[in-house]
Amino acid sequence: MNKLGLIIKREYLTRVKRRSFILATILTPLGFAVFFVVVGFIFQYQSDDSKRVAIIDEGNILKGIVPPNERNLYFKSERTDLATLRKDFKNYDYDGILVLPAVKNLFNKNYTAYYYSPEPPTLDVETLIKDRVDNSLRDYKIEGLKLERKQLEALDTRVEIEPEPIDPEGEDATNLTSAIAAGIGSLMGIIMYMTVFIYGMMVMRSVMEEKTSRIVEVMISSVKPFQLMLGKIIGVGAVGLTQVAIWAILIPLISLLVNLLFGFDAGRVQTASTQINPGDTEALVALAMQEFSSQNWWLILPLFILYFLGGYFLYSSLFAAVGSAMGDDLGEGQALTLPITIPVIIAFYIMFVAVQAPNSSLAVWSSIFPLFSPIVMPARLAFGPPAWQIILSVGVLAATCVFFVWLSGRIYRVGILLYGKKVTMKELGKWMFYKE
Repeated sequence: MNKLGLIIKREYLTRVKRRSFILATILTPLGFAVFFVVVGFIFQYQSDDSKRVAIIDEGNILKGIVPPNERNLYFKSERTDLATLRKDFKNYDYDGILVLPAVKNLFNKNYTAYYYSPEPPTLDVETLIKDRVDNSLRDYKIEGLKLERKQLEALDTRVEIEPEPIDPEGEDATNLTSAIAAGIGSLMGIIMYMTVFIYGMMVMRSVMEEKTSRIVEVMISSVKPFQLMLGKIIGVGAVGLTQVAIWAILIPLISLLVNLLFGFDAGRVQTASTQINPGDTEALVALAMQEFSSQNWWLILPLFILYFLGGYFLYSSLFAAVGSAMGDDLGEGQALTLPITIPVIIAFYIMFVAVQAPNSSLAVWSSIFPLFSPIVMPARLAFGPPAWQIILSVGVLAATCVFFVWLSGRIYRVGILLYGKKVTMKELGKWMFYKE
């Protein structure tokens, strides 16, 4: 055990002290913060390229009322005829001409307006023009058909689904609960997918480097191959847990700083039953933060760590076995890594189905199947799966991890000292049954 501890310490310290690890650990949360801030500015950005549009109202639809300006789009009523405007367009300070023909039939649902400009309108400009014409045309038809505006407005009903528990004493749910749970599930599933690949491949590269440099021959003289493989897996796994723990501290702190810098008002958080206008973005964000904090994190986070360890040990042991079988030619190892990567990729796609239908048969049984559960079950945790499914999933995953570590150790002990021979899957199968 003393030798195993030395191997774990060596693998852990050599990676944690690297500049690349320190930079990645610190800069990754900062990168996410910068990404979301930039995306927020992009969505709030309004083009500084102003457009002046002349309106020729042939059907008197606007009744002399010019639509209000918005997002650097300026409208002006023009009495000059279209032919003159098009002929002398360069002499006018316009970017386009909007022609509203007369409405021949008030019951006709189709209406075509014409926009003349040197260049086709951009999507945002076209959308704004459509909205302005649509609103004006609606008012025109209401007046032309002599309809009561209040009665028509009463027909515009916005329907919302508010989830409520059957048990009156049960926990309250809001219309954001499913969306927040889906977001948490997707994020956890993606993190698991990335860590399994990143740290699993890290173990494989470490095994390959020691094999090709023949350092492993010196190490094998003093430790057993299984101890060497297990120490390498545990050491790299500890590096991963360290990084995840640091991120768990840094990401909330950075999120809080971003909220404070950009004026997030925590006092806007209201009760879950409060109806919020969809256009009130700040209040929606506040309610989303409330739903996020109301999750059972005391259950989700420990289970996430268990599935992280289970998925990591399962796949990293397989990557270690493959790394021991690979030689200098990295190309020949692609065939050996393919059977390992396929289940991970399949589980990644099942994860997206699980966040949409967390109680479907595919999601339930995939979260129990050990090759899929490290990615699929964390995506379901925010939806509160039954306890028996979690217990069964953890138990099957733990037993499978022990089996795969043992199996990989039998491959590792043979492959780590084998040079100059191209290894196939059939050959790996034979190594499992070699005697000591």
